[in-house]
Amino acid sequence: VQLQASGGGSVQPGGSLRLSCVASGSIFYINMGWYRQAPGKQRELVAAITSGGSTNYADSVKGRFTISRNNAKNAMYLQMNSLKPEDTAVYYCKADRIYPYRETAWGKGTQVTVSS
Repeated sequence: VQLQASGGGSVQPGGSLRLSCVASGSIFYINMGWYRQAPGKQRELVAAITSGGSTNYADSVKGRFTISRNNAKNAMYLQMNSLKPEDTAVYYCKADRIYPYRETAWGKGTQVTVSS
């Protein structure tokens, strides 16, 4: 599967952005997630959603970010509210296929910049 992430941009602190990740095929049997990497830091998990819809979040974004998916559109989303400067990073979407074979794919990143 190939992934295309979009929706990044520049926003002031307290603002919102919505990231989208569209897959080239069905995501029905795919666990998906958003990761981010800030300059000089390791890539970290932001939020994940399983094929069944279970979610988990990094402590730093709980209550501010919401991950969701639309299997009919082969898409995953990340609604980011109350953005902080420390959320500035390149955001990547990831897909982990669990059936009928194992496969991992990464999308190209989309830049999110939070600055006044």
